[in-house]
Amino acid sequence: MRSEIRSIPATVQPSDALISPFAFDNSYARDLVGMYAPVSPSPVPAPRLIKVNRALAADLGVDAGALESAEGVEILAGNRVPAGASPIAQAYAGHQFGGFSPQLGDGRALLLGEVIDRHGARRDIAFKGSGRTPFSRGGDGKSALGPVIREYILGEAMHALGIPTTRALAAVATGEHVRRETALPGGVLTRVAASHLRVGTFEFFAARDDRTQLQRLADYAIARHYPELASRADRYLALLQAVAERQAALIAQWMGVGFIHGVMNTDNMSISGETIDYGPCAFMEAYDPAAVFSSIDERGRYAYANQPGIARWNLARFAEALLPLIDADGKRAVALATAVIDDFPARYSAHFMRVMRDKLALDHAQPGEAVDALCNEFLSLLQQHGVDFTLGFRYLADAAAHNDERWLTLFDEPSDAQAWLQRWRAPVSLMAPEQLAQSLRRTNPVYIARNHLVEAAIAAAVADNDLQPFERLLDVLARPFDERSDAADYALPAPADYTAGYLTFCGT
Repeated sequence: MRSEIRSIPATVQPSDALISPFAFDNSYARDLVGMYAPVSPSPVPAPRLIKVNRALAADLGVDAGALESAEGVEILAGNRVPAGASPIAQAYAGHQFGGFSPQLGDGRALLLGEVIDRHGARRDIAFKGSGRTPFSRGGDGKSALGPVIREYILGEAMHALGIPTTRALAAVATGEHVRRETALPGGVLTRVAASHLRVGTFEFFAARDDRTQLQRLADYAIARHYPELASRADRYLALLQAVAERQAALIAQWMGVGFIHGVMNTDNMSISGETIDYGPCAFMEAYDPAAVFSSIDERGRYAYANQPGIARWNLARFAEALLPLIDADGKRAVALATAVIDDFPARYSAHFMRVMRDKLALDHAQPGEAVDALCNEFLSLLQQHGVDFTLGFRYLADAAAHNDERWLTLFDEPSDAQAWLQRWRAPVSLMAPEQLAQSLRRTNPVYIARNHLVEAAIAAAVADNDLQPFERLLDVLARPFDERSDAADYALPAPADYTAGYLTFCGT
């Protein structure tokens, strides 16, 4: 299977070097020719800055003031290409809801370039919603402002929770409308990632039986994300193992905060182990392993409890793409790769139980079946009583300090909770009550990006041009473990009828 990757003629000219806020060093464009299409962002009529992430800008070594200037907003909107940028749309394929699409690619995004941050790490600077590319497949390549704001909020929430994630550097309103079911205000997100390499990137070249490009891509991924593997004779098998390990850890962290990605297609699984593409995602409130909030996931393929299994399925597709590199003997390559995939459930389980032991302050208890059983019983208790996942863990800190009332009010039948509480107090009894409570509060957030709060912030920003709810929500989510009297409402779940009918959308 062969297909030509064509470019779109430039419509925006490079800006004067003096105003470029980025010190670009673009390894993907330089080293992986043939794996992308050069493309220029589409200009917009009236760009307006929504927000610059000043903390992230500082981490990148970028002057936030320059981004907030009139020239900076023109760059963030795609009206001016900064000097040193090499804007490209990356090629990738992907399994979407189990079905393979041999060519997807950046249909409404582009990689502007790469910078080296203050810690010496290479970071992508990319746009979402910047216009058509050769991979747009008839779409306009634009984004509505609502999904831009959603991704900004969710990325920052996950970052504050300590979960690897892409992050928003800036959000801009474009002054134009995009047509979806209705006409919606447009926006452009500037996203920062360790890279935008995906399982689907490897699938693109594997599907074309292009071993040369596949090997170049794999070597690039190793050099960028797993340099310790570069000298190994079995480096491609080791790459599969390393990606599996990072994904096991990542999914366990998702599960530990009740996060549901909503669209775990192979083109949305990052090789770096970051959370990427916040489309129809949501945080679960009442604990329900079958929870689904994505409007397009009608059969629950990507339900909360299915995420570890889907991660394994996606990694199997990654393994298939790598087979020609793993071993020249096809049967041996399959056997080696299969062993990695078969080991994934144990990898994931180890990470998830570590997360659970931390959340229940059982990390110092003697590990074993009794401790693991306590963790599983706690989840069963939450499910049986429909307890809010976040508060079920958080309010346990009060019970640790022998103030059981707030925690017990979460349960329909307190006697069930009290029985579990007595069993739990035995293995944690070596810690002083206040020390135990502090440990639980350090591990369990009181604030998450609750769906009704996210929607309210989006609605205010889009419909009323009121950014105060957006800014306030970001401020609260930036310190998710610090309970504040002036933010009590941000800790509370939405009414049950709101959550029961809540749906999220992919934003394309």
